[in-house]
Amino acid sequence: MNQSASAIVAGVGPVRGLGAALASCFAEKGLHVFIAGRSAEKLDKVVQHIRASGGSVTPVVADITVEDDVRRLFDHVRTRGEAIDIAVYNVDSNVPAPFMETETKAFAVLWRQNCLGAFLFAKQTLNIMQAHGHGTLFFTGATASLRARPPFTAFASAKAALRALAQGLAREFSPHGIHVVHTIIDGVIDGERARNQFPEYIKTKGETGLLQPEAIAQTYWAIHQQQPSAWTHELDLRPFKEPF
Repeated sequence: MNQSASAIVAGVGPVRGLGAALASCFAEKGLHVFIAGRSAEKLDKVVQHIRASGGSVTPVVADITVEDDVRRLFDHVRTRGEAIDIAVYNVDSNVPAPFMETETKAFAVLWRQNCLGAFLFAKQTLNIMQAHGHGTLFFTGATASLRARPPFTAFASAKAALRALAQGLAREFSPHGIHVVHTIIDGVIDGERARNQFPEYIKTKGETGLLQPEAIAQTYWAIHQQQPSAWTHELDLRPFKEPF
């Protein structure tokens, strides 16, 4: 592993979550990891977890939907003068509501968090990756990236836009050695947020009916390791019990 390379994960929340699992995985592989999220308290806990395992990490409190915050995040990255081996846009927000009860503000917020932030993040990431001629850029999608169902119509429209963004970037930047990947998380992640928001639903699924964050992170790493002659652009991940 190139010791002068870094990873960056946007959308890091609780220790028991996908963002933290991705950051921990990349740190274990020897990369210095930049983690970004809106909660300093949550980032600090993830930092402690990674450093306790011997990893190297830099936390940056940032709202990825705000261009100045994104620019400041990447100023930290550029300070180290390193290439970015892996970048993950893992920001996710979902507020269910029937269409006629969806306020314009709520619709716009979902689009900003699930798509506009990805646009801002990608521009900064690709600028660095192009300069070094390599890198893997991941966008974390959802079941709604492919299927819009009520009461998640607003969320699905934003996730579908994210998928379109990823497709366009893959076609434009793959010839320049940059691997752009869109992952569809087709199921419920066994994380702190899900367990707090709908514990009864989690019980009905059982442990084998949930996606484990560490398992998802392992798949991201495996995709990153692919040879350019056989790159994956899109893949879907679900528990073996999940119907589809």
